[in-house]
Amino acid sequence: MATATMPITGDPAADELLVTDPLALVIGMLLDQQVPMEWAFKGPSTLRDRLGRLDATAIAAMPPEELEAVFREKPALHRYPASMAKRTHALCVHVVEEYDGDARKIWNGVQDPQVLFDRIRALPGYGDEKAKIFLAILGKRLKVAPKGWEACAMPFSDSEPRSVADIDSAENLQRVRAWKQAQKAKKKSKAE
Repeated sequence: MATATMPITGDPAADELLVTDPLALVIGMLLDQQVPMEWAFKGPSTLRDRLGRLDATAIAAMPPEELEAVFREKPALHRYPASMAKRTHALCVHVVEEYDGDARKIWNGVQDPQVLFDRIRALPGYGDEKAKIFLAILGKRLKVAPKGWEACAMPFSDSEPRSVADIDSAENLQRVRAWKQAQKAKKKSKAE
C-alpha cells in the first residue's frame, strides 16, 4: 500500500498518511464535503498531531464533546467542526464495533465488489456518491479493490478526472479541480 500516492494536501507527510493509514483515508473521505479537498484530506494528519495518534478505539472511547473541542482548535479541522467531529466519532465507533478498530478490515480480503461497496456505504457519514468515490480510491490509487469494482463505482471508475480517486499528481489535482468547477458552472447556468 505504501507505493501508492495521493498528492492532495500539499503536505507530503499528510499525503503519505493517507496511503499508509487506512483510518486516515476513511476519515479524510468523511471530511471531504463543503471544504476544499486539500483541507479535508489534511484533517487526519492534523487530528493525529492533536491527539498524539490516530486510533479508532481511542477516538471511539472519547466523549464526543471532547473530540469536538479538538476539531474546534485553531485552525479548525473543518468548516463545520461540531457536526464533523460527531460524524468522525460515529465513524470510529463503527470501525471498532464492526472491524475491531482496524479500518483496513473494511476492504481487506473482500472478493465481491458489491459487498465492499455495501460495507463502505454503511460507514457513518458515507452516502452513495462518497462510497463510490472511496471504492474508486481503493481501485485506482491503492489497487486493493476486488475484480469488477468498476461497475459498483461508476461513474468514478471511468477515466474522466472527476474526483479525489483520480489524483496521482499535481497536474491531475488541477484537472479534477477544473472538472468540478465546470460542473458547478453547468449547474449554475441551468438554474438561471
